[in-house]
Amino acid sequence: MGPLTLAADAKSSPVASPDASCRAMPMVRLEPKKSFASIGMGEENPFEFLRTLWEGAIAGGTAGVVVETALYPIDTIKTRLQAARGGGKIILKGLYSGLAGNLAGVLPASAVFVGVYEPSKQKLLKILPENLSAVAHLTAGALGGLAASLIRVPTEVVKQRMQTGQFTSAPDAVRLIISKEGYKGLYAGYGSFLLRDLPFDAIQFCIYEQLRIGYKSVAKRDLNDPENAAIGAFSGALTGAITTPLDVIKTRLMVQGSGNQYKGIVDCVQGIIREEGPSALLKGIGPRVLWIGIGGSIFFGVLERTKRLLEQRRSTSKKPSDFKQD
Repeated sequence: MGPLTLAADAKSSPVASPDASCRAMPMVRLEPKKSFASIGMGEENPFEFLRTLWEGAIAGGTAGVVVETALYPIDTIKTRLQAARGGGKIILKGLYSGLAGNLAGVLPASAVFVGVYEPSKQKLLKILPENLSAVAHLTAGALGGLAASLIRVPTEVVKQRMQTGQFTSAPDAVRLIISKEGYKGLYAGYGSFLLRDLPFDAIQFCIYEQLRIGYKSVAKRDLNDPENAAIGAFSGALTGAITTPLDVIKTRLMVQGSGNQYKGIVDCVQGIIREEGPSALLKGIGPRVLWIGIGGSIFFGVLERTKRLLEQRRSTSKKPSDFKQD
């Protein structure tokens, strides 16, 4: 790398004066320094990445717990609306049924999602052209949802069966589901869950990230916390409305228990339309949009705030070492 730089200097300056050689020498030293810096970054990245991943996962888990606790009654009403057949009466008692068991799953699921989403997004953004950033966000969101589904589905099954009054406690729910349906009972409706959550996660995070990119390009500055929260609320509410039919299907399959009223996703859709009409696929859209919109505001607001604090901490810790190298 050094000889090439010298040759370029010699070609541009036929007379090799002491001043020219002095000017060239820093250029020769800079090339190895840049290479060394890039190698050093590669070696240090895993440690910095793990720290970011860990703290980001904590932020995601914390945000998930706060959202779930605050908005759980709305989610319960939504679930009961979707589970009711025909014009069944919706019971408003026990709106926090299943919260404790659900929180035990929300915390690790949110952490896993963020832990997979962030590095996947960063990797894909480096590989794909800039004009395909939406593809990177869509794919990363789907990958995060797929990883988190291993925790989300059992949590969702227990939660929704408690919300519909089938069980009174999470331990009893888990024990009885396993005894009657086997371990696969904890993953009832897994296919419909993926059918709902993978598009949901992909669309929500893509809308959120793309809106932030557009907003930042117009504002020509970083977004503040209220702006991040507002974009998170909009992206969550819009995605929640779009995916409501998928959520209804998922709910029906998860709460049916061992009766197996529906044989699968297609049979569930056909049964709902045949018995209740197409409008039944939009049951619970109001509470769902409200719940996810507010939840998106809290989740993304906390997540971006934490990421910004991490970035500031990293830049502060790097300054002394950079000074020494210079």
